Amino acid sequence: MRERLALYLDLIRWNRPAGWLLLLWPSLAALWVAADGWPGWHLLAVFVLGTVLMRSAGCCINDVADREFDRHVKRTAERPVTRGAVSVREALLVGAVLALAAFGLVLTTNPATIVWSFAGLAVTLMYPYAKRYVSMPQAVLGVAFSFGIPLAFVAVGGARLTWQDIHLQTLNDVVPMQAWGLMLFNLFWVLAYDTEYAMVDRDDDLRIGMKTSAITLGRHDVSAIMAFYAVYLCGWYGLLASEKLGGAWTFALCLAALQAVWHFLLILDRSRDGCFRAFRLNHWLGGTVFAGIAVSYALR
Repeated sequence: MRERLALYLDLIRWNRPAGWLLLLWPSLAALWVAADGWPGWHLLAVFVLGTVLMRSAGCCINDVADREFDRHVKRTAERPVTRGAVSVREALLVGAVLALAAFGLVLTTNPATIVWSFAGLAVTLMYPYAKRYVSMPQAVLGVAFSFGIPLAFVAVGGARLTWQDIHLQTLNDVVPMQAWGLMLFNLFWVLAYDTEYAMVDRDDDLRIGMKTSAITLGRHDVSAIMAFYAVYLCGWYGLLASEKLGGAWTFALCLAALQAVWHFLLILDRSRDGCFRAFRLNHWLGGTVFAGIAVSYALR
């Protein structure tokens, strides 16, 4: 039993929290903006636990979808499904249980959030297969990893809606343009860090015919990554200017920009270790952006 549990924990990347932190920070930042400050313990718990559960479920789906490709990639060849230690059926069952647990948390919010959560699930299911057909599948991942932003606004803004109120117009009304803008610019951050991630496996992906942004961008990969960071940080700064967050927010963005420069130095020679390290450090950049927002609302 203990050995089986260890395999399941490996399947959901339990010892590698960077993945769910990359999902969590923009969702929490949006939650603070939507609530105009502290969102309350209930929504905080829903988004933290829901993020961990859905990222874990996503790992199960991704490993099943990529099992034939992963065996040809050095970094992924020993994943539980790939090496046959966990069956496809087991992995899908674990993923389903985790997704249902996450949905149970969503059920404690409001009808609009419940309806919008199905759109987020659909994008999550699409991503593993986008790598076969889309030249920059990282953009699809960007939508999936940014969907917590509109969900945060719906969770706050749709609190008074009942099932009788739900129709297409109300579903649109509870997601302001600011939410879609934050989601769009956050997508560029995902493009930045997931292109760094794709650079680690570029040689293997070329050999097996996988499509990634690192391959599509070619020799422009590093400059594109830095442009993605710039669009992300400048976009969030512009969209939140009306919130008058003050000096703490500006200071946090400057720290985040310095981290992006550090990542530039890590990926400049395109070494596997440097690119992988830059990817893994990105949760600190996202955490810095969130901290700037949370502290600014607390001081305002």
